[in-house]
Amino acid sequence: MEYKRFENTVVLRIDKGEEIIKSLEKLSKAENIKLAETSAIGAVDDFTVGVFKTNEKKYYSNNFKGSYEIVSLSGTVNTMNDEFYCHLHMSAGDETGRVFGGHLNYAFVSATCEMIIKIINGKVNRKYSSETGLNLFCFE
Repeated sequence: MEYKRFENTVVLRIDKGEEIIKSLEKLSKAENIKLAETSAIGAVDDFTVGVFKTNEKKYYSNNFKGSYEIVSLSGTVNTMNDEFYCHLHMSAGDETGRVFGGHLNYAFVSATCEMIIKIINGKVNRKYSSETGLNLFCFE
C-alpha cells in the first residue's frame, strides 16, 4: 500500500494480495482520520459481501472467488468507542458482466485498488441500536 495526502484528500493504492479494509484501517490510524468518505475501483479475487435482513437483524454473507472488477466501492470511515470503524459497500463484476455486491466484510486485491479518501474535519462515533440491530451514527 502506498498513498499521498493532499490537504483533506488522500489518494491510496492498495496492492496485490492486500486486504482492503485492513489497508484502510492502517492508513486511517497513520493519518489520524476520524471521519471520511471513500470511493474506489480496482480488481479483487476473494471477497465477502453481505445483506442485512432488517426483520431478522442479521447479516447474510456471500463469498466470491475468481476474477472480479470493482464496479463500485463506497462508504465511510469514522469511529466506534473511539476506535477505527468503517462502513463500506462494494459491487464487483465477473467476466460475464454479472455483478454481485453488498456490505463489504473483506476483499483481497488481485491487481490494484485505487481509493480516494475525502477527510471531513470532525468526528462522528457509532452506537449500537437495539431497535435496528445496527451500529448507527451517533451525534452526541
